[in-house]
Amino acid sequence: MIALPKPKPEVLARRDEIVAALRAIVPGEGTISEPLRLKPYETDGLTAYRMPPLAVVLPTTTAQVAAVMRYCHQHGIRVVPRGAGTSLSGGALPLEDAVVIGLMRMNRILEVDFEDRLAVVEAGVTNLGITKAVEHEGFFYAPDPSSQLACMIGGNVNMNSGGAHCLKYGVTANNLLGLTFVTPTGEIVQVGGAHLDAAGYDWLGLMTGSEGQLGIVTEVTVRILRGPEGARAMLAAFKGTEIAGQAVDAIIGSGIIPVALEFMDKPCIHACEAFAHAGYPLDAEAMLIIEVEGSEAEQDSLLAKIKEICARFDPISLKVAQTAEESVAIWKGRKGAFGAVGRISPDYLCMDGTIPTGELPGVLKRIGEMSEQYGLKVANVFHAGDGNLHPLIMFDANDPESFRKAEAFGADILKLCVEVGGCLTGEHGVGVEKRDLMGVQFARHELDQQRRIKTAFDPAWLLNPHKVFPLEDAAA
Repeated sequence: MIALPKPKPEVLARRDEIVAALRAIVPGEGTISEPLRLKPYETDGLTAYRMPPLAVVLPTTTAQVAAVMRYCHQHGIRVVPRGAGTSLSGGALPLEDAVVIGLMRMNRILEVDFEDRLAVVEAGVTNLGITKAVEHEGFFYAPDPSSQLACMIGGNVNMNSGGAHCLKYGVTANNLLGLTFVTPTGEIVQVGGAHLDAAGYDWLGLMTGSEGQLGIVTEVTVRILRGPEGARAMLAAFKGTEIAGQAVDAIIGSGIIPVALEFMDKPCIHACEAFAHAGYPLDAEAMLIIEVEGSEAEQDSLLAKIKEICARFDPISLKVAQTAEESVAIWKGRKGAFGAVGRISPDYLCMDGTIPTGELPGVLKRIGEMSEQYGLKVANVFHAGDGNLHPLIMFDANDPESFRKAEAFGADILKLCVEVGGCLTGEHGVGVEKRDLMGVQFARHELDQQRRIKTAFDPAWLLNPHKVFPLEDAAA
């Protein structure tokens, strides 16, 4: 079980005073303190852990965020930033004595510049909302997490989110131009701008993926891209997970970069087919979803080469979508995978580790062995092209022993990822889930350097203090 820091009694004793001060900054429905109305904010996508916050504020401007941060800093109050709450690592899990700053009301598109191919949006705009705002001119925003319908761009920046199409277009960091954020002391800072590379230190790189440790992102300038001429998806089904892993390695090793290359094993195939009715091959032990884009001739050429590579691994079937509707159905199953698995298991932990693609066959074999060892089923669905694994460990949260085994199983998977040359996280972040595994990937001096950066921005460790670093590193 993950330990959380003890609340500060002196802060809890001043609850009414703190709420009144917050209401003066964010009036009316913008400040929430009633126990029943706090319930939706007590957890995020890592629902096994819950903690109602002291209060929630829902600012509508960067100035309000700054005022709340100044007040909390002056009075030693912890702050937890939150977007849509889709974090799967506990990144938005609150504390009993913390104020949650929710950015969901900051949801305006501030500027779209098609000539310079950028959009300026507030942190509460959804990932998919950016594409919806520019698609009428043939543009789109490339990163596409599975939660893109709900997840917000501020959270995407904090966790450096990716998605199925990051193989070709990169993750959030590769699609950012600038940020506005508020420091723990309430200063408003702008970094980057309407150009690719800003002079001086890479503050944009430092903030992206910092998980709300250094500041609260309120505005984001993103790159928008011209949409491709067309795209087609294909399914490749195999007799075993290791064989499918070998096919992935061969495709990437050939020099072909599909726009997406996704992996599903048999439990996930069956769950997704029951949900989406996409025509997935139910007799396969593993399946790849491969998408290419470009002109018709380019699509034909790439698909022919990929089919030739897959044929070396004795596939059960190879199917290319012939219509846009067929491609949509294929992706509906994949995008709904997490929800679909939720229909066959009362609970699951969604892991997030990254490995070299050449290690896929061996790692998938070890995950299968671990599944037998722990007596827990696992469904594998992940971004195979860049080695970003998402094993879904099925368990029963009402059974403490089942939960303990699931967490131990997940920790062993993440340790394996590091052991083969990968890392603890690809796009979900560290949060509280992987916090106590940081020493597996980083040496003591590396963690010390990260702590020094955190302290430089947040001397009292008031901003998201129980995340990323082991609990004893946060101010008590």
